[in-house]
Amino acid sequence: MVKSWYYRYEDLYDYVVRFFEHLQVPSEDAKIAADVLLLADLRGVNSHGIIRLHTYYGGRLVNGRIDIQSPIKTLRESPVTLALDGGNGLGQVVAHQAMQRCLEKAEKAGAALVTVRNSNHYGIAGYYAMMALPHDMIGISLTNSQPFMVPTYGRKALIGTNPIAVAVPAGKERPYVLDMATTIVPLGKIVVHSKAQEDIPEGWGIDRDGRISTDPNAVIDGGALLPLGGSDLMRGYKGYGLSLLVDILSGVLSGAAFADTVGRPNDSNPGSNVGHFFAAIKIEALRDLMGFKADMDQIIRLLKDSPKAEGQERIYIHGEKEFERAESGRKHGIPLMETVVASLQEAGNSVGVPFNPQPLGPVD
Repeated sequence: MVKSWYYRYEDLYDYVVRFFEHLQVPSEDAKIAADVLLLADLRGVNSHGIIRLHTYYGGRLVNGRIDIQSPIKTLRESPVTLALDGGNGLGQVVAHQAMQRCLEKAEKAGAALVTVRNSNHYGIAGYYAMMALPHDMIGISLTNSQPFMVPTYGRKALIGTNPIAVAVPAGKERPYVLDMATTIVPLGKIVVHSKAQEDIPEGWGIDRDGRISTDPNAVIDGGALLPLGGSDLMRGYKGYGLSLLVDILSGVLSGAAFADTVGRPNDSNPGSNVGHFFAAIKIEALRDLMGFKADMDQIIRLLKDSPKAEGQERIYIHGEKEFERAESGRKHGIPLMETVVASLQEAGNSVGVPFNPQPLGPVD
């Protein structure tokens, strides 16, 4: 069993900012990228957190696969729509600006849609959807990704994990925040199991021959993820259909790469050309805000207070566990596996930013 240790959120955040700044990322952009990465760890989505600092972002910044300046350009614009070119910049920086401009348009028009092409992996989709919550809006965030998923009845990875995130404010209850991959799990979850030297549950992925495997390395090395639902017997074609929808809105509509052309930077094609899709809906444009929040509270309580299955004590609303984890993480620290810390130490030394946060104590 691989050991884990708690680290202060503030120490990890400061380190990530310094890491990006050392690689010449502008200071404000470095803070945005750090905020997105560490929120993933706080909310328990460690597959999209600091574990990717160098293996994805740092490595690509060093070799020029990501533009450190994130030179975003406006391609088309109307009062309610916006199409952006991300300039092959950091996905977090590009997506943050795109969603911010989406919210500004929605504030004036009641709703807005924004597409982005020529971007990169942007971290957790929920971050950008939740940007709408302080504005009393509904936020939607979609992105396509490098192909990791097989279509139903296939054995070649042709489509991404393509997450869907939606955030909806409530009144006294916590907001509803759906943040889900359209595969059973994202690839990062498989990587976490690999680093922990643990098998994955049966049905998460297949090996290179199309056989369901519990070996995370067999899935990573030439295998693929199964769509949400799994096999056709479990109606996995629904997850496949959702993933394709995300690819259409994020990739085809934006003019970005799609399907198996996404996210394979090489000498002849240095960028990933990831596509994003954002939407914001101003609730007051459609109904009274307080009445909406009261109804949100009612439907949330209806579900949470409903009869529990035998042996169960609680029913959760989407995002609730993650909010509680984030509160605990800010108070007690973020858990990092020893293998992740070792990789951060190695990566930090290789680029001249030694990993210096000190552990608070072991995870029981």
